[in-house]
Amino acid sequence: MKSLFLSFILSLFLFSCSHDLLDKAPVDRISEDAVWTDAALVQTFVNSKYRDLSFGFNWNGDELMWASASDESLFSHDYGMWAINKGELTPANLAILSSGPTEYNGNMNPWSKNYRYIRDSNIFFGKIASVPMDSTLRRQLTGEMTFLRAFRYFDLVRNYGGVPLITQSFGLGDDYAATRRATLDESINFVVSEADKAAALLPVSYTGADVGRATKGAALALKARMLLYAASPLYASSTSTARWQAAAQAAQAVLDLNAYQLYPNYQQLFLIANNSEVIFNRIEAQQGDSFLNLERWNGPNGYGGWGGNVPTQTLVDAYETLDGRSITDASSGYDAQNPYANRDPRLAATVLYNGLPYRGRALETFRPGGLDSPDGPESFNTSPTGYYLRKFITESRDLGSATGSQAPWIYFRLGEVLLNYAEAQNEAAGPDASVYTAINRIRARASMPALPAGLSQAQMRDRIRHERQVELAYEEHRYYDVRRWKIAGTTENLPVRGAAITKDASGKLQFAYPSVQERRFNERNYFLPIPLKETQANPALTQNAGY
Repeated sequence: MKSLFLSFILSLFLFSCSHDLLDKAPVDRISEDAVWTDAALVQTFVNSKYRDLSFGFNWNGDELMWASASDESLFSHDYGMWAINKGELTPANLAILSSGPTEYNGNMNPWSKNYRYIRDSNIFFGKIASVPMDSTLRRQLTGEMTFLRAFRYFDLVRNYGGVPLITQSFGLGDDYAATRRATLDESINFVVSEADKAAALLPVSYTGADVGRATKGAALALKARMLLYAASPLYASSTSTARWQAAAQAAQAVLDLNAYQLYPNYQQLFLIANNSEVIFNRIEAQQGDSFLNLERWNGPNGYGGWGGNVPTQTLVDAYETLDGRSITDASSGYDAQNPYANRDPRLAATVLYNGLPYRGRALETFRPGGLDSPDGPESFNTSPTGYYLRKFITESRDLGSATGSQAPWIYFRLGEVLLNYAEAQNEAAGPDASVYTAINRIRARASMPALPAGLSQAQMRDRIRHERQVELAYEEHRYYDVRRWKIAGTTENLPVRGAAITKDASGKLQFAYPSVQERRFNERNYFLPIPLKETQANPALTQNAGY
């Protein structure tokens, strides 16, 4: 147990007086009992659990984003993402999701990493009652850890379905071989129950240095997301109005707090921590180029970027024209040879495309001679799709800077909650006025027209799904949305397309949209495989179907 606490205790000892150094016990011999008798160390322990939360900017400890496991993005440098894109994950071949000590930085597998931190949470719950501290602080810390453990279980459920619900810590000599998976409903109900407990313990907001901690709104938003999933086709054995009603009510509870407002600028929303729309986010404070450098990892090669997580033509095509029509609508005025004119402003806020002003010049993905095409510097860092990521990117930041990027990763925000409410309420009661209001608030922020009146429930369903695709792009929703809707068999079996632009001698551009990567999705891929080593260690742990 000593190593569990070493990393955060060490920092405290480094500031001790030097003349007392020889009188101190070695830092790797601080006992667990000592930690759980010191309120300050317990707070540090809780802080470390926030730092342990996964975030979407570097899924593999480097530059890969989970968006590239979906049809909205392609990761240019692979790193084992191919196994997901081609439906080739197996319990023994986890590729990018490996949890081995030297495989892909060893922190990818959702099963291993979540249970590792759930164990830490369980230690907290077993000790917190006996720690001498103010009762108000104990209540708050308990609420925070309840939320963080529930968040971990939600991540397990969305990736694996029903999972073992472990609420006690195991020691080295304990026998856990009989631990079995709970049912899907039991697992969902556990997350919902824990989110409710956390919400009852947590404040609506904080001040000062505590801003950014888990709040009542974060717990309720987690509950609302879990219930939305629970009502969706992948999780519900049959259509259940009651489930959709519960999901709508949970989202409404977040809205009823009146604690959040849509941030007026969609692009800046993702660059400003703890802004009015944010319900829960992670502010990255660690410096260092190798840790977090979004601009270099994803930037165009003509600027010295590595063109990592690049948007697909599927994502680009999803953005409507300014009058609110799909580009497939003959009346939209869309021109495939002038494809970026008069489009939803969220396109330019999310995707870098040819001709878009960026860092002092227009992006050049055309050939021959385009600075951001294969004819530019470092052709191996050129986007295979002809697009680059703009969302989350601070354009004033030097791509070659050795200082880590500081963009916050947003886990929950008001825009998502409004979309969650609209989807659930539409399924429960049809497209009533409240559904229109929720969607149109988001569209108005983007300067897009309101949805047309008189939509049927099915038509509204399609519009809500479309709105999620463009509003939440790259925020780790699309991968799970197409699965919970059970449409991944269609969306994930299509090839990735890009834009190939040729410039002739007169300067005229010619656009083509070739396939650049084949993708495969099998029925078993709706959930991830449990790692083979886990089922070997515990024969009672049943594997997901198809693996």
